[in-house]
Amino acid sequence: MENILERFVELGAVKKGHFLLSSGKHSDTYIQCAKIFEYPIEAEKIVGMLAEKLSGLKIDTVIGPAIGGITVAYELGRALGIRAIFAERENGIFTLRRGFEIKEKEKVLIAEDVITTGGSAKEVIELVRNLKGEIVGVASLVDRSKEKQIFDVPFFSLIKIELEIFNEEDCPLCKKGIPFIKPGSRQR
Repeated sequence: MENILERFVELGAVKKGHFLLSSGKHSDTYIQCAKIFEYPIEAEKIVGMLAEKLSGLKIDTVIGPAIGGITVAYELGRALGIRAIFAERENGIFTLRRGFEIKEKEKVLIAEDVITTGGSAKEVIELVRNLKGEIVGVASLVDRSKEKQIFDVPFFSLIKIELEIFNEEDCPLCKKGIPFIKPGSRQR
């Protein structure tokens, strides 16, 4: 796979329009990584490339925030030969359910599909730290963040995409009266 972004487009994971992102920001482009996971063999190849970037890390468990990080965490766990779990919101706060647990000093990687502000990943980092786990890094398929240092741990991504992101009050699409859609999973 020579051009990852091109493959994302071919799989229908890159959308154009007016979108309200989980972060509350607006954009004319949305990356819907769930479209990649419609094709398990493609997903295995794509996530496998991300796993290669993690090859020097000692990782016991990979955890993804529901919902976007679940399949990424699962595929990374498979590629790395380690346990994969997910955190989900309960009363608006990420928690472990379904019998999942993190032991003290367990080396944990946070997995996400797309990082824009890093909000969900940061919440899962806090959860893991509260459980006395050791964060070895954050890994995402797509990094569309604007900040240079978004996390206080190593951050790995398969691709970096520079896309326009707007605050609602500055959004040119809103000013044109173009209605937005909210394709993400987090409710604001």
